[in-house]
Amino acid sequence: MSETVTDTSVQDLLAEVARLRDEVAATQRLARRAADRGEIENLFNRYMYLHNAFQDERIIPLWVKRGTDGIRARYTNAGQYTDYDSVIRYHQGRPAPEGKLILHATTTPVVEVAADGETAKGVWLMAGTESGLTDPAVAEAFPDMYSPDEVLGKKVWAHWVWCKYAIDFLRQDGEWKIWKFRCYELARAPFEENWVSFGQKNQGAFDLDLMYFGDDGKPVFMPKADEPVPSENHPYSPTTVQKLEPEPPLPHETFVDTFK
Repeated sequence: MSETVTDTSVQDLLAEVARLRDEVAATQRLARRAADRGEIENLFNRYMYLHNAFQDERIIPLWVKRGTDGIRARYTNAGQYTDYDSVIRYHQGRPAPEGKLILHATTTPVVEVAADGETAKGVWLMAGTESGLTDPAVAEAFPDMYSPDEVLGKKVWAHWVWCKYAIDFLRQDGEWKIWKFRCYELARAPFEENWVSFGQKNQGAFDLDLMYFGDDGKPVFMPKADEPVPSENHPYSPTTVQKLEPEPPLPHETFVDTFK
């Protein structure tokens, strides 16, 4: 004796199929966002490994391609770069002198991928060391930057440094790329000095767009910025109160420009 298929049972079956389809679609979206987050973390971690090893030419392909609308980079209060060539210039010709060490270690990521899957936002903290050797004649212009002793006849600069990064990413040709980059220097101090006393006298240095120290230890500054910064940021000072800046990203539907 065969069972009778009722309208109710057919409707229940169709409803269950629809529910399963929605569940599969939601699971796929969740898996895609998790994969996106991993790809974005790998992208920025790769950037930092290459930066630490002075492999800047290999960083250039990590950026969005030439002609991408909205590209931006900002490092200090001296201005921001909004043209592809001026952004990429930071990664061109950066030397790796003997005795120079850069070791930036990033941590505490907060990464949010937009619900539309086209953009993402991330913030990181960085604690690291920076050091190198400078000709004594060059070092005379920046006496507070250097240690009292000399090595190989040169002045030594050996700094602790702490920064924050706020980065927007764009999915381009199926891959995540760096789109908008901002570095907030939080504090630094020579090895022999604490960051409190050094912070009191170092505020003016943040308004200089230092690009790197060259082979002779001479500071090389960024070219003129494309436009002024919309707001200023200063590193730690014993006379200021810490701010939550940048704000860690929150879940969002589509791109919002919050790291200005």
